Amino acid sequence: MNAMKQIRIEKLTLNIGAGKNPDLLKKGRKLLKTLGGVEPVQTFTNKRIPTWGLRPGLPIGCKLTLRGKVASSLLPRLLDAKTNTLQETNFDDHGNVSFGVHEYIDVPGLKYDPEIGIMGFQICLTLERPGFRIKRRKLKTAAISRHHQITKQESVDYMKKTFSVKIGGEA
Repeated sequence: MNAMKQIRIEKLTLNIGAGKNPDLLKKGRKLLKTLGGVEPVQTFTNKRIPTWGLRPGLPIGCKLTLRGKVASSLLPRLLDAKTNTLQETNFDDHGNVSFGVHEYIDVPGLKYDPEIGIMGFQICLTLERPGFRIKRRKLKTAAISRHHQITKQESVDYMKKTFSVKIGGEA
């Protein structure tokens, strides 16, 4: 196979939405720190939604982005929490995989922490090929060619081959 067609992990993003509850946000930050070993970043609202009591600048969640070997070593544990089974709907048309874990205690190696309680989180895996830097670089930014983009079927095949993931029926 062409070396430029090899698929690899660009990043693994863990996300917890806490809403307006500051206690839930504090617990979420602690959970993501124990999972990834790095301090997570808070996310803030951009819009004002009076019916939900949201205003710009209000912290509503936290996220953690992992790259490289750390992401590659954590992903099998996260998939094990889902019993290595993903749905067809977890894949999008651009090489991204998203799924959620309902309870963090399902992840192997994590024990129940009474300070955190029972909490779930979302995982988003972004896949890329060599050459995808052209969409992020500072000079002469360009779009990825249609022939070089990752399709849904290619990301499904990558997950099956690399992580022995089983694809379930429609949810």
